[in-house]
Amino acid sequence: MSRKSTALICMSLLIGGGCARKAAPVMTTLSTDKESTRSYVTAKLAASPMNMEGGGGSVSAASRYLAVRQKLVVVTPGLELAKSVEAVVAFCGTIQCEVISSNVTSQTGEAAPWGSVSLRVRPGDMDKLITYVGKRGKVAQHTTETQDKTTTVVDTDARIKNLTEFRDNLRKMLARPAVSVKDLVEIQEKLEEVQAELDGETARGKDLANETEKVAVEIEFRAERTMASVSAFKPIGEALRESASVLAESVASLITAVVAVIPWLIVIVPGGWFLVKAWRRVRRKRAGVGTEPPAG
Repeated sequence: MSRKSTALICMSLLIGGGCARKAAPVMTTLSTDKESTRSYVTAKLAASPMNMEGGGGSVSAASRYLAVRQKLVVVTPGLELAKSVEAVVAFCGTIQCEVISSNVTSQTGEAAPWGSVSLRVRPGDMDKLITYVGKRGKVAQHTTETQDKTTTVVDTDARIKNLTEFRDNLRKMLARPAVSVKDLVEIQEKLEEVQAELDGETARGKDLANETEKVAVEIEFRAERTMASVSAFKPIGEALRESASVLAESVASLITAVVAVIPWLIVIVPGGWFLVKAWRRVRRKRAGVGTEPPAG
């Protein structure tokens, strides 16, 4: 790179404020014509995102960023459960509220119906939501969890600010007419890298804002148990299931015993047969000796 183009690039950085903050690395890199712009932008990127503006900086007690999660368990009549879920979803549309997901499971056999709703609500509308949910059934459980996200939010905001400034300075460098083709290619590559990192940090910042500016609410609907829902034949059914389990265990034990005995039968059956045959032979001999007439 020529000394003339070097001076123009440094002038563009001075316009953007880059050389003013980190003059030493810039002049060291740009003072030698043989060194490429890649070395400069790499050093600049290492110094810029977290070191400029003091990184996360100090946070006052009044500017805390908290992620709040609340969970409610609501008991409602089984026949009204699906309607209650639909009603809460509809009510969410009347306040500053966002439905993340909803689910309803119908009653199948002895399994009771069940439902859930996942929401994100502005803090100012939480009381309205809780009051409305209380009208749809009995709130059996209400828990609140809080997580401090202040450090993460401040660091992310600082990186977004510094990466944006660095990207703008790279764009100004590209706009200078006296930059060589080689340096243009290298600056463009670094610009794409910085832009990709900036996009990632921006998306992360939006997620953090969504977590800290709204309350995450999980509402679980359970069917109310009544005496009518308990069948008179339920004890019989339970007894039959237990009997089937006992029978299955007995059959399994019998199969195990038979399998364990089979190898021994290969030895016992032939051995027993030979023993019986030998015993009969001995008896016949004894009977023959007893019946012989005495010698005359």
